[in-house]
Amino acid sequence: MNQLSFNNAIRTADHDLDPQPVASDQSIDGGPRTGTTRLGTFSNIKIGLWEMTPGVMSDVEVDEVFVVLSGSATVEFADGTAAMQLRPGDVARLEAGAATVWTVTETLRKVYLS
Repeated sequence: MNQLSFNNAIRTADHDLDPQPVASDQSIDGGPRTGTTRLGTFSNIKIGLWEMTPGVMSDVEVDEVFVVLSGSATVEFADGTAAMQLRPGDVARLEAGAATVWTVTETLRKVYLS
């Protein structure tokens, strides 16, 4: 089942997110690929899975809370905010409009709420 509905669970490791190459204007090094799927909504909040393969990419964030399920990465912020070191089990929050650089050293998979 791909949609998260009432009174059920989703095994996130079983989802093939079909990662695609990162756009050339965002790819910085290593040819990263990203994949995503929407799992559903909670009130008006989107719930989904996102994955990035090893490499470096820039992004502009949306307001989001996420939990790292697997992999490792560093997220640096253009405004000088301290970098986040991400590992499985970490919970993080991103602010809408934040300019970031993601350096993924082991394919990172997260479940997000935005």
